[in-house]
Amino acid sequence: MPSKSVVVGSAVGLHARPAAIIAEKAGELGSDVTINGVDASSSLMIMTLGAGNGDTVEVAGDDQAAVDTIAALVEQDLDA
Repeated sequence: MPSKSVVVGSAVGLHARPAAIIAEKAGELGSDVTINGVDASSSLMIMTLGAGNGDTVEVAGDDQAAVDTIAALVEQDLDA
């Protein structure tokens, strides 16, 4: 299973707005992707991680392209 460790780039961490953007994109990808073991297509599950700016998380899935896509979003400041 492909995976990638990334640093959370959003200034507020993986809270409401960044989590919603990530979950929406993950839902569009058509493959299973997780962030620290939780479903990346669920904004509520992403928020339960409590991941803050600068924290390292593990993005994993069954497709390398999907993992790379979600990892790139996690690294961005989506709250800017």
